[in-house]
Amino acid sequence: MKIFIDSANVQQIEEVNGWGILDGVTTNPTLIAKEQTDFGTLVRQICTIVNGPISAEAISMKAGDIVVEARELASIHKNIVVKIPVTEEGLRATKTLSKEGVSINTTLVFSPAQALLACKAGARYISPFVGRLDDVGSDGMDVVAQILDILDNYQFDAEVIVASVRHPIHVVEAARMGAHIATVPYEVLKKMFKHPLTDLGIEKFLQDWQKVARH
Repeated sequence: MKIFIDSANVQQIEEVNGWGILDGVTTNPTLIAKEQTDFGTLVRQICTIVNGPISAEAISMKAGDIVVEARELASIHKNIVVKIPVTEEGLRATKTLSKEGVSINTTLVFSPAQALLACKAGARYISPFVGRLDDVGSDGMDVVAQILDILDNYQFDAEVIVASVRHPIHVVEAARMGAHIATVPYEVLKKMFKHPLTDLGIEKFLQDWQKVARH
């Protein structure tokens, strides 16, 4: 499974990329706004750090405007993937752009029906928001499983990006069911390699080594 970081913070992206496990980056307007940096400059900088898909979101609402904005975003770098919400206008734009070879990440997906429509329109990536589904009493990972079934049934080329990840269990569940990608916040990525028994084991090994070193 590919692991993306869901962040627009350059320091976080550089750190995680240094671990040797990072395959891509997803951003959104909220994450970009937190950095208080020029959008184009920030996205270009991220593209120099990670050699993989970098999602940047279009904010236009009408299909024609989305297409124009998406073309501009895609021109920034060959690795740019344009995020477009799953709306009627977004689907129209996705169909046009996918025919032009622009990679589209259909975002704000909350149902298998939405995912199916996005696949039909030519989306390269489908992003179900599992944490937000959990928040309203739904089972986010069950939605992911249904989407994966649909992709398997019809051999769509799209890959599922499990988004709105809240904890390491979301990532593990995504991997167990065969999701292609999980895009994970920095704080959750840090938790993934933490375990109290690992810390205790290291402490014990170091204590024992000190005994050896004194002889």
